[in-house]
Amino acid sequence: MSLPIITADQRLAEPRGVKGVLVGKSGIGKTSQLWTLDPARTLFKDLEAGDLAVEGYGGDTIRPRTWQECRDFAVFIGGPNPALRDDQPYSEAHYQAVCQRFGDPAVLDKYDTVFVDSITVAGRLCLQWCKGQPQAYSEKTGKPDNRGAYGLMGQEMIAWLTHLQHTRKKNVWFVGILNEALDDFNRRVFSLQIDGSKTGLELPGIVDEVITLAEVKDEEGNSRRAFVCHTLNQWGYPAKDRSGRLDAIEEPNLGRLMKKIAGPVRPASERLVFEETTTFSDAVANTATQHPNKDLKDN
Repeated sequence: MSLPIITADQRLAEPRGVKGVLVGKSGIGKTSQLWTLDPARTLFKDLEAGDLAVEGYGGDTIRPRTWQECRDFAVFIGGPNPALRDDQPYSEAHYQAVCQRFGDPAVLDKYDTVFVDSITVAGRLCLQWCKGQPQAYSEKTGKPDNRGAYGLMGQEMIAWLTHLQHTRKKNVWFVGILNEALDDFNRRVFSLQIDGSKTGLELPGIVDEVITLAEVKDEEGNSRRAFVCHTLNQWGYPAKDRSGRLDAIEEPNLGRLMKKIAGPVRPASERLVFEETTTFSDAVANTATQHPNKDLKDN
């Protein structure tokens, strides 16, 4: 048996799906982005029961009501993880058990995109399930332990998201509500609305794209909706573009956005732009100028 090296040509020929998070404040039109997707090739995972915005939409829908159903659908869509034991979720045993209930997974071949609305509700279902597990109770007193429940929730959510991330052949979009608050210095800070902190902190590192659907103003001061796609943006919105194909601001159309991501890749010399860095002596001089009373010493 030879070393299973994947050549560049093989890697480039592989079908690849986009894994992304679409966030925005309530009512700005996140769920309505479903209208921009091909209904014949999209599976709507409706966790919020808030499909009034897409009433009349012609695509197929699934409606998981429990965390166990969320895990079952994830392994059915993404297949088994061979690294896991049979007693673990997303293992081969879990996958086979789900296939016996749901049937042939080939039924999913007609879908290119899974639209999950929303990750906020998925977190609530996960936390509710976690509160009933042994880890959520104190070993000494037997009373509920919220720290144990939230710790287990973080592990469960990351495992769920990571498994869906490895579904290479499909696009998976998670919809989330964007929280806005003021920090101790009266600055606006944004975060994903989800119970616990672990999922919100680690999610941007798991997915390929983080897109904020926000209200921005043009040069004339008129408000309009737009996708904010770059991490460095003037509003501080959460954003990330791993593809290198998106502009800082894109039109609020998820279907066209995915076509742009799937388009021809730009050369690395055009995508990767690095600003000139100052020398160490310049950095020391600048620091000394800004902090004249600070004693700078070499370590």
